[in-house]
Formats: sequence, C-alpha cells, structure tokens
Amino acid sequence: MEASTLITDNAHEFGAALPHGGALLAIDLGTKTLGTATCDAGWQFASAGTTLPRGKFGRDREALAALVATRSVKGLVIGLPRNMDGSEGPRAQSSRAYARNLGEAFGLPVLLWDERWSTASAEAAMIGQDFSRKKRAARIDSHAAAVFLQGAIDALAGSVI
Repeated sequence: MEASTLITDNAHEFGAALPHGGALLAIDLGTKTLGTATCDAGWQFASAGTTLPRGKFGRDREALAALVATRSVKGLVIGLPRNMDGSEGPRAQSSRAYARNLGEAFGLPVLLWDERWSTASAEAAMIGQDFSRKKRAARIDSHAAAVFLQGAIDALAGSVI
C-alpha cells in the first residue's frame, strides 16, 4: 500500500497520476450490489462488467482484487452520488470512505466521478436494446458504471474538460 495514494474528483489530477494510461475499473456502489465496468488501456471505450453482491468490505475487496488482477487495472473510478443541486449527502460520504479504503487496499489512484443520471441513462439504453425488465434489474448497476466510466474517460481524453 502506498501512503500517498491519490483520491480525487479532478480528472486532470487523476490523468496526471496515470501518464501512460491503462485499464480502469469503475464501481457503482449500491447498497446490495457493486456494478462494475472497465475500459481499454487507451481510454476510449467503457464496457459494462459484472454485478457483484455487496457484502463486508473484505469480501468486496477480494472480488474486486480478482478483477483488478485479471484486467491489469491501473486506476479506479468510483461513482459519487451527488444530489441534483450538486451537494453531497450521506451516500456521497460513504462512497468517499469506500474509495479511500480501496485506494489503500490496492495502492491505485482513485477518481470519484459524479454519477447523477447514470442509472437513468443506462436504463434508457437498455430499454432501447430491448432488454427484459428482469435482465435490466440484474444488470443496471454495471451498465450505470459503464455510463459514468465513459464520461470519465471522455474527460480524461480531453474531450469534455
């Protein structure tokens, strides 16, 4: 573990910590599940991953460690649930704490990314692709993670900032 692991909500700072790019893992923190998504090392395309059951942090960390190792992940993007006015409530504080724990556990830079509208956007896309209600319910968190990861990598690529 690195004592100076970067945890930020600034895409420029996060990108500077990864000057050579690398695969990223996004995590949408639900109360019962962890939606995951990954992107390629060149930060062009986000893809929905698996939806994991959420449990105690140690169990979550082990499941996420397998994804980090398998995909050679260089950084983490954690959804930050802000209120519609941009303020942060208890869920955002919980996400920040989880991000700190993951940053310490993996020694990877962490970007906290505003996830407002990601679930609604993911659901609309899934409906457009004719996903059944049952499939949407099972996959919504991973698709929402892909939505906000795409926003983050677009910003990292300089097309949004």
